[in-house]
Amino acid sequence: MDMKVAFVIACLCTLAITSTEAGIPKCCITTKMNIPVALLLKVQRWDIQQSSGACDIPALILYVKERKKPICAHPKVKRTLMVLARRQMRARDSRALKD
Repeated sequence: MDMKVAFVIACLCTLAITSTEAGIPKCCITTKMNIPVALLLKVQRWDIQQSSGACDIPALILYVKERKKPICAHPKVKRTLMVLARRQMRARDSRALKD
């Protein structure tokens, strides 16, 4: 009987630990301001971390090709990212017009 109780308690503890990991937000603790342009050109998508939620600081979370971990950037990097995206779109459009 004691073995069954110990097994049930172990299963419940395992379930509690695995279910709470999904509830813990992954926050940026520090941010980088100087990110190379070559790396910014590889950004696939980005999210904004607000300081008003579970995380303490505002950040721009960059998801880069060929990197497992995202990069925590300063929110001001968003302006540079948007400028680079516009330049890429203009370059694509001009190439399409030439063809």
